[in-house]
Amino acid sequence: MGNHLRVPVKAADGDILMPCSPKRARRLVERTEATPYWSHGVFCIRLNREPSARNKQPVVIGVDPGSKREGFSARTAAHDLLNVDADARDWVGDKLEARRILRKARRRRKTPCRSPKRHRENHDRVPAGTRARWEWKLRVLEWLATLYPVTNVVVENVAAAPRKKARRWNASFSPLEAGKRWFYTRVEESWELSTLEGYETAELREQYGLQKTSRKTSERWDAHCVDAWTLAESVLQAGKPPEHERVVRITPIRRQRRCLHRANASRGGERRPYGGTNKGGFKTGTLVKHRAHGLCYTGGAADERISLHNLETGKRLCQNARIADLRPRTPLAWRFRFLPAVNGGVSTE
Repeated sequence: MGNHLRVPVKAADGDILMPCSPKRARRLVERTEATPYWSHGVFCIRLNREPSARNKQPVVIGVDPGSKREGFSARTAAHDLLNVDADARDWVGDKLEARRILRKARRRRKTPCRSPKRHRENHDRVPAGTRARWEWKLRVLEWLATLYPVTNVVVENVAAAPRKKARRWNASFSPLEAGKRWFYTRVEESWELSTLEGYETAELREQYGLQKTSRKTSERWDAHCVDAWTLAESVLQAGKPPEHERVVRITPIRRQRRCLHRANASRGGERRPYGGTNKGGFKTGTLVKHRAHGLCYTGGAADERISLHNLETGKRLCQNARIADLRPRTPLAWRFRFLPAVNGGVSTE
């Protein structure tokens, strides 16, 4: 994790405490006063005794939403705790569109079928693809709240332009606005929420002497986490430069919804079963240890064999691993890996 990252601490009763330095965490583990564990790649400790104090400082998380990548930065006035660069969950809308096309194709065939029911869609709901995007942000925040005692969340406000002289359109003119309102409501239930406009974030970033790269898809701290850091600084007002530029990259694991069979038939008109999250007794995305491939996660299974995938890249390692050779660890919600610190585009490691 590096010497700059603070180690999350949890009390024996489950209370989230302020993080400590790696040196102190190592001493607590050596004296058996704490038990180490991992939370999606982040090293944490759980105290085996009553903590000496439960004093807590404000912990602020800055959130920089994006269409492809998103930045999260957890900070206190004294330390930068964790920077997260997350891939957006952007495939749900495309899957729903494909499902809609297949459904309409079935209904247009000249075969006996039931008559379609009356359209009962609620137009006030959040579209599934949009909701999946904002639920992903909320899930990352809830994970960070299991590591640190989060008090505030600062989000860069994103907006869609309304249409002139269009009353019905302006009432709910964009799925983006509907999803954003849903997200803000959920955040306010747990933490204190504040927002900044995009131009305000840019002004503060220049005021703090920080620069943002134009390569939005690059794996760097100054791609998205710099704005998240700036948003958190707008609340903390610590007046100090970034402590480190270490970033953890996370990518949600795609799980195939269970289907009756594949959409397209194979040779001979056969339609094989497809999808589902239970593969060979393992949930898709379970972290396992294999004697040849080491730590990896599970994918699809067939004929008592299971596929394994690389934990960092998601690339499939094999398709015929024996289930008996696997040692399960824990189900994963996303792939993760720590990026090397970057200073001016050159790695410092």
